[in-house]
Amino acid sequence: MPESRSRKKTAYIPPPGQAAAPKVNPRWLVPVMLGLMVLGLLWIVATYLLNAEYPVPGIGQWNLLIGFALIIAGFALTTRWH
Repeated sequence: MPESRSRKKTAYIPPPGQAAAPKVNPRWLVPVMLGLMVLGLLWIVATYLLNAEYPVPGIGQWNLLIGFALIIAGFALTTRWH
């Protein structure tokens, strides 16, 4: 088996004192994320239990879309969580 070529350059070592700061979540992120997901779930459950008349009367099955949009917004916030 052939032997790999040796590296000509030395590996980069960052200068001391310039280490990357650890990423920190904003304090509002987790409560808003979970709140949107739970609110969307409750919205969908209420739509099914109340025969699509509530939480917003008069729009029928569009209440399901609102519930799913809330859940998707909550999941979209999970991409910012470190």
